[in-house]
Amino acid sequence: MPSQQRAKLFLTFTFQNMNWFLLIALLVIPINMLSQTTGKLSGRITDESGEPLVGANVVIIGTNQGAATDLDGYYSILNLRAGSYSVRFGYIGFQSKVIESIKINSDQTTKIDVKLQVMIIEGEEVTITAERPLVEFNQTSSVASISKEEINLLPVQDLNQIVNLQAGVVDGHFRGGRIGEVQYQVDGVTVNNPFNNSSTLLLDKSVLQEVQVISGTFDAKYGQAMSGVVNAVLRSGSDKFEFSGEVYGGDYVPFDNKRYPNNKDVNPLTTHNLQLTLSGPTYIPQTTFLLSGRRYFSNGWLYGQRRFLPTDKYDVDNMVFYPSGDNEIVPMSTTREWSGQFKITNTSLSNIQLSYQAILNKIESKYYNFALRLNPDGVKPNYTNSLTHGFDLTQTISNEMFYKLSVRQNYFDYKSYMYENVFDQRYLDAGEFKSEANYEDGAIIQGVDLSRYLQKTNSIVAKGDFTWQLNRNNLIELGVEGQISEISFGSPGFITSTNIAGTRVLIAKDKPEKLEDPKVETYNPTQLAFYLQDRIELGDLVVRAGMRLEYYDANASIPDDLQNPANAITGAPISKLKETTVKFAVAPRLGFSFPLTDMASIYFAYGHFYQMPGLADLYSNSNYLILKDLQDGGISYGTMGNPDLKPQLTVQYEVGLKQALSQMLGYELTFFYKDIRDLLGSEFISTYAAADYPRLTNVDFGSVYGVTIALTQRAFGPLSTTLDYTMQFARGNSSDPYETANRAASGKDSRPRDIPFGWDQRHTINATATWIVPNDYSLSAILRLGSGMPYTPAIGTGFNADLETNSGSKNGFVLIDLRAEKSFSFGLLNMSAFMRVTNLLNTHFVNGFIFTETGSPDFSVNPIADRAMLANPGRFYEPRKVELGISFRSN
Repeated sequence: MPSQQRAKLFLTFTFQNMNWFLLIALLVIPINMLSQTTGKLSGRITDESGEPLVGANVVIIGTNQGAATDLDGYYSILNLRAGSYSVRFGYIGFQSKVIESIKINSDQTTKIDVKLQVMIIEGEEVTITAERPLVEFNQTSSVASISKEEINLLPVQDLNQIVNLQAGVVDGHFRGGRIGEVQYQVDGVTVNNPFNNSSTLLLDKSVLQEVQVISGTFDAKYGQAMSGVVNAVLRSGSDKFEFSGEVYGGDYVPFDNKRYPNNKDVNPLTTHNLQLTLSGPTYIPQTTFLLSGRRYFSNGWLYGQRRFLPTDKYDVDNMVFYPSGDNEIVPMSTTREWSGQFKITNTSLSNIQLSYQAILNKIESKYYNFALRLNPDGVKPNYTNSLTHGFDLTQTISNEMFYKLSVRQNYFDYKSYMYENVFDQRYLDAGEFKSEANYEDGAIIQGVDLSRYLQKTNSIVAKGDFTWQLNRNNLIELGVEGQISEISFGSPGFITSTNIAGTRVLIAKDKPEKLEDPKVETYNPTQLAFYLQDRIELGDLVVRAGMRLEYYDANASIPDDLQNPANAITGAPISKLKETTVKFAVAPRLGFSFPLTDMASIYFAYGHFYQMPGLADLYSNSNYLILKDLQDGGISYGTMGNPDLKPQLTVQYEVGLKQALSQMLGYELTFFYKDIRDLLGSEFISTYAAADYPRLTNVDFGSVYGVTIALTQRAFGPLSTTLDYTMQFARGNSSDPYETANRAASGKDSRPRDIPFGWDQRHTINATATWIVPNDYSLSAILRLGSGMPYTPAIGTGFNADLETNSGSKNGFVLIDLRAEKSFSFGLLNMSAFMRVTNLLNTHFVNGFIFTETGSPDFSVNPIADRAMLANPGRFYEPRKVELGISFRSN
């Protein structure tokens, strides 16, 4: 379909569904629309008798933001960036009041009601410190907001560790969803790679101002996600010059040389980190900057011995080996990371804020391969470069209205090969992998990894948000978001083998010569969305309602007759290529929160959440011409890709109760249900020649239900704690889109069934405890318990030895992490020394590999046949790690 026709179709669909948007606007014309990086402060100012003070002033100290109360004493201030503020409340003839440490969370309303006393002494001012409410009554779904102060106290280092501590999240799975069903954002703009729906960035805690994790239903402003949203609000510069940094090093100390060999000696530089942040004003008027850099180095805990070099040869017939390595013990799971953030913000134009921000990751890593333990130089490195940068413009039109425009480039470049040039002579000198089954359990002792792969995504994201405080009760937000991408993936040249005069010879090629040859493919998909989001605040009643319109264009082609996909069947109807159809989706969202008492409220939320599968599943193996030689019982060409996939759909429901049991203790109880439809799976297509081939399509299904309970204990003296428990049941017909095809290829029953998903961990507990004496020392701990994920038991080996899929459960686990910190002050410099211990108990098994006959990672019913795996330390969980460091910041 030509682009003009696609555009016409999209506009026609939009106008046909405009009545839905108008209906929402009429029903919920009070709308709360906040940028995903800012929040709102509102409340009422009265005198001691409760009478409203008209025209009282509310000023955010240190900014030019503020408001005056209306005829009923109410005020509201929009567009406050997430963080902690001091606010002055004043009125002529009354004593001014300053409230410090008021927490503003992204996309939330903080309510502060104030009573002012008549002034007795002129100029008198009262200062108090705000306490964060135990229960956020204005939330209509499960939302966790974690501030940088809370993050800095815990034994965590990056965004993923923070996210996995939240209720309902199990190893990246949000409430039983598949991996890749979460929208990751930085300052309200997506950083997901559409190739696999994962984040393009790794974010260290040093750049985080706040992390917001939505594990249940979410507003219409969020799209391309079925299970949850993670929004990282990054730090900004201020008018005061500041600096901070962190230096630490450490090593793995498992005290278990059987499971973790070569970890006896302690090297404090096995892992080390250097981080520095500078921020403050520039020489440009009303312009601030922030610059942060980090270098992280890790040798991991998995080692090999360089007994052989890749170019070594051996006498196969006489079993004579000629190792020429130096026998040095070398790390085989390494990471070298450089990352940075730069942000500059200008407010010199009246009511306009303009900022530019760039975030960079550069990572070089190697993945452990036990088979190469004696030839570690044969492991290929992996290179990841990612850059997210762009401009944000925010204009405040009035105290009740502002808009924000954002333009980003998300660039992701992943390469995995031994040598950059496919014609590098070292490929041919070393050759392909060779091993001898009777030598060291089949260890690879010659050759290098000849595989080559790249994946590159270059996306331009444009987003506009408009926010209008229509009246005291109603805030309106509407917006548009578009993304165009260039996605490339495949093999940049390849090395193949051929027989010349009876000798196997390697040949390097930089271009494909046959249809089946590996190559790099490039596609240009387009995504667009409109949304309208309402929030009604009528006293303590909060209603959120919204509608999102999604548009997807894969911009590819498929055969119009799948029974003759390659036109290779004589006499069959001719199959022609046709353009993929444009996909549309309309997603309603609704939620409300209603108080039961002044210390308890209930909430309910419902929504439709659409997401395109990772584009790798659309485009990979999608050239159906390779099926020209397809015949029944012949060569398998793998599961075919499908560029014409539909969006996947999850319909979510949740209902919850929030209650403050006392001034110190509160809880949140949530019940949830997810109906998952059009999930990516495999179907079988029969050709006119009675041959079958598998193809990806929207055929899988599932459901998840469960309950979470989260307890929060506010600081009682120096101690504060949190505890959350999740029980869930996640079931469907397959855990993996390719599972049905794989079962059929193995001769097993491939018909739909209802089984537990592979990540269906029944019980999960997370707990934190913090003991802090301000400006002196702090202690913190994280406790995590899990009941174990499912696995498929087996009786013996061979065909049909396995029992019902996922009918067994892996062993449970307990993990404890600790952090201790001691603070020092030296005039203008604050310093602290800290120690962090991860996996204190040296737990060696956390949902990892097991022998299916025993359900254990340590024991096999056939230890002779499995002796290579029994010697493989890569099957165990990361061991105990101890790190010591120093952090510093300006005073």
